[in-house]
Amino acid sequence: MPSGVDAERTGLVERFLRGDRLALAKTITLVENDAERGRQMLDAVYARTGSGRRIGVTGPPGAGKSTIIDGLIRLYRNQKRTVGVVAVDPTSPFTGGALLGDRVRMQSQRTDPDVFIRSMASRGSWGGLAAATADVIELLDAFGKDIVIAETVGVGQSEYDVVDATHSTVVVVVPESGDSIQVMKAGLMEIADIFVINKADRDGAREMEVGLTSMLEMRGEREGWRPPILQAVATRGEGITALIEALDEHRAYLDRENVLEGWRRRAVRARVRFLVDDARRTGFWDAEAEAALDRAAEDVLARRQTPGGAARALVSSRGRKGTHRGEDRV
Repeated sequence: MPSGVDAERTGLVERFLRGDRLALAKTITLVENDAERGRQMLDAVYARTGSGRRIGVTGPPGAGKSTIIDGLIRLYRNQKRTVGVVAVDPTSPFTGGALLGDRVRMQSQRTDPDVFIRSMASRGSWGGLAAATADVIELLDAFGKDIVIAETVGVGQSEYDVVDATHSTVVVVVPESGDSIQVMKAGLMEIADIFVINKADRDGAREMEVGLTSMLEMRGEREGWRPPILQAVATRGEGITALIEALDEHRAYLDRENVLEGWRRRAVRARVRFLVDDARRTGFWDAEAEAALDRAAEDVLARRQTPGGAARALVSSRGRKGTHRGEDRV
């Protein structure tokens, strides 16, 4: 007879596979807060993944990413496609949760049963996507969402993780001076499949387009695809149809050039590597390692050791004892 935990998980999986939204929400919460149990759930439904289209939306803060996603949801629903959204927000310093929630996002879609929107806290994750976001994208795909959209926190650092998690990456910028420099500094030129200049009714939109065009010419084509530069005024719904058309063209290119298979292989390699590293890191910090860390900290405070030297000594001593105990939990 299965244990209570196993029975609970089995019941949750069955509800998930029947399309129960509450089961989906609970499973996402497990992924966020209990990595091991969450990944067990993902293991149970992973065979259902692979059919959803995955779109990443990133760019500087205030560029209007959420408004653009709201427009995408509306048009995709007009096409009778189901949509899942994971929006990664800054972390609240008080609760550790998402500072901005879906209550203030995409309000026109909140009552549609075929739209599921989840806000997640970045929790300091480098690259704009919360560490659990890739798992949540997989869950939304397994749940049967035709379109899965991931919005990054957009804090301006390099956001390469969105490339590994999605098929098409939309970079949203605005015409204000300095944005072209911000785009280059953030490395967004390298990850963009489509550029959208939002708030294009403002001064500087044409100059922004010229600047992006010049930078793309220097970059050249990437695997046969040159990112289009679109203009939009998302608050009025302008430019969203053109964006969907560009996304369709990019997906057709991925299929035509057999790029998608290469993406899948790269994404799986990146995900497995992350899980192995995460398991090793988790297994490292047992009680013995914590005690060694306390001693190392005292040495550093007394100037008998440097932080780098202390870290190297810890890794070396633990490696000799073969104490990567987390490896069996990948």
